[in-house]
Amino acid sequence: MSRWRAPQAKSTAIITEEGHRKLKAELDHLWRTLRPEVVKALSAAAAEGDRSENAEYIYRKKQLGEIDRRVRYLTKRLTELKIAPPQQTDTGAVFFGALFEVEDDSGDAHAYRIVGPDETDAPKGWISIDSPLARAALKKRVDDEFEADLPGGRKRFVITSVRYGAGR
Repeated sequence: MSRWRAPQAKSTAIITEEGHRKLKAELDHLWRTLRPEVVKALSAAAAEGDRSENAEYIYRKKQLGEIDRRVRYLTKRLTELKIAPPQQTDTGAVFFGALFEVEDDSGDAHAYRIVGPDETDAPKGWISIDSPLARAALKKRVDDEFEADLPGGRKRFVITSVRYGAGR
C-alpha cells in the first residue's frame, strides 16, 4: 500500500481583513509565546536523562514539530494571500464577503457568509469561496434561484437577502 495522494487543488488566495489579522495573530502567538514555552519544557525534559523512554521529552518534541509545521504554513500562506476590499461596489449581489440567506426546496432557511478557505467556520455559516454552494451563489441577487451540486446531491435555492459588513 502506497502513501501517494493525488495533489490537492489550489485554494483561492483571498481573505477578509479580519481573517488576515487572525492568522497573523495566530502566527505571532505560536512564534513568540507558545514555541518558547515548549522549547523550555523540551530542554527540561531532555535534562532528565534517557530520552528514549522519556514520555515528556517525546511529547514535547512532537508538539514542537506541530508548532513549527504550522508556523511554516502560516508564514508561506500569509505571503500568498490577498486581502479583499472591505466593501463591494454592487451590494445587491452575492460576492466575496457577502452575508446572504437562502431558502431551499423544503422551505428551510440558511444563512451563509462567503469567506476565504483559511477562515471557513461551519457553525457560524462561513463557507469557502471555493465551495460548490458559494460558487453557485456568486453574482446572484435577492429572489434569484440557483442550483448547487452539494455532497448530498443537487439542491435548489432562492436568495432571500444579501448584505455586507461585520456580522455572524
